[in-house]
Amino acid sequence: MPIYEYQCTQCEERFEVRQSMGADGSELHCPKCTTQNPKRVLSSFFTLSSTTSSPSKINPTNPRISKCGAAYRLEQLKKKRRLHRSSQ
Repeated sequence: MPIYEYQCTQCEERFEVRQSMGADGSELHCPKCTTQNPKRVLSSFFTLSSTTSSPSKINPTNPRISKCGAAYRLEQLKKKRRLHRSSQ
């Protein structure tokens, strides 16, 4: 079964769901605020350019490499934490 990424239309929380290819996600709800019918989003994925072929050359700051969904979410979490700390 593939893993699909969804985003809540209310709180904008992003989450992943493993579901069959024919499922439309209409029965899903946000794990954070429980709003129903989140929208499916296009997940980013990791890829190497043709000039990078060795795992030792992988550098997340390299613009030729796209970030995976987990890296994106980690980046968003760090932003939220910085904003939370600055507001205290």
